[in-house]
Amino acid sequence: MKPTNPVFTGLATTVFETMSRMAIAANAINLGQGFPDVDGPEDVRRAAAEALMAGPNQYPPMLGLPDLRRAVADHEKRFYDLDIDWTSEVMVTSGATEALADTLMALLEPGDEVILIEPLYDCYLPLVKRAGGIPVRVRVTPPEWRLDIDAFRAAFTENTKAVLLNNPMNPAGKVFSEEELGEIAAMCREYDVFAICDEVYEHLLFDGRRHRPLMSYPGMRDRSVKIGSAGKTFSLTGWKVGYITASPKLLDPIAKAHQFVTFTTPPNLQKAVAYGLGKEDGYFTGLASEMQEKRDRIVKGLKEIGFGVLPCEGTYFATCDITALGLEGGDVEVCKRMVEEAGVAAVPVSAFYIADAPSDFIRFCFCKRDEVIDGALERLSGWVGKYTG
Repeated sequence: MKPTNPVFTGLATTVFETMSRMAIAANAINLGQGFPDVDGPEDVRRAAAEALMAGPNQYPPMLGLPDLRRAVADHEKRFYDLDIDWTSEVMVTSGATEALADTLMALLEPGDEVILIEPLYDCYLPLVKRAGGIPVRVRVTPPEWRLDIDAFRAAFTENTKAVLLNNPMNPAGKVFSEEELGEIAAMCREYDVFAICDEVYEHLLFDGRRHRPLMSYPGMRDRSVKIGSAGKTFSLTGWKVGYITASPKLLDPIAKAHQFVTFTTPPNLQKAVAYGLGKEDGYFTGLASEMQEKRDRIVKGLKEIGFGVLPCEGTYFATCDITALGLEGGDVEVCKRMVEEAGVAAVPVSAFYIADAPSDFIRFCFCKRDEVIDGALERLSGWVGKYTG
């Protein structure tokens, strides 16, 4: 038989799925995969249920329901003072991953270079490669997760087409500084490249930090694609509702890709998300405050056990250095033993690198109920204690 596409053929099952399967088999507490263990706001869910029963349940407009597109534009103005034309600059997608796929297919041509910042979310690399792009790696390095500005500048060439930026950043829990964002914007302007901005954790920043979209920087309004996620903002990851904000020149080809990928997204979910985006400020600040409390809870416990906990400025995730524990093996081996012996699942951070990955870091997800976090910490304490005595 003729070969299938090499980008996906033989591609390993994601580490998230692997660890989740192991967690199920071992009846472990799963702090690996990044989703909350309780559903989001009841009023948002009720709005979806009522819209489902009221109908219509046929194809909504390809770009998305006007109610949701207006709500996204209003959201960008309300939180970031961005003036967005909902009729030509907003599109609804079936999740942020689809938004990324549409954007990469629409903006890249074979041979275009795309700057990726490691550690990176695992879908970025195959999507870039399948779109014909050439990945160019730059890193933020633990424990501070600072961007090496000189290395970032050196990554640009005449073939650079785009920078793919995840801010706040999974898995590092990093929020890029004003200095770093300013430098990224300056290089995008200098080399006339696009900025593809995965900002799904935009409402999950801690310790008084405020999200600033790269789109809001001088000269970035018309060259940025901003991607948001109702799944993260409303703790409803299974809904798979995302949205893109971009200038008409960029959104037009992205929309052409979208129409042949999913075409549209369930109308009742769109109506509910439109309602949710209009909730009072207290909901959004409360979401960040609640998640910050969970971060503090797990960080305190992990430190007491002996993990070297790295800074976490946003997202759902705390990254830990395991070297101080004196456990044998690298992050993958430690995570597998942790599931089997301690009954707690985490994710090896080496899975978020293309190559030459550090092997001393693992990631815990803390968007869980307090009793789940406490139960995991109790198990980990007993397990680590057997090795450290």
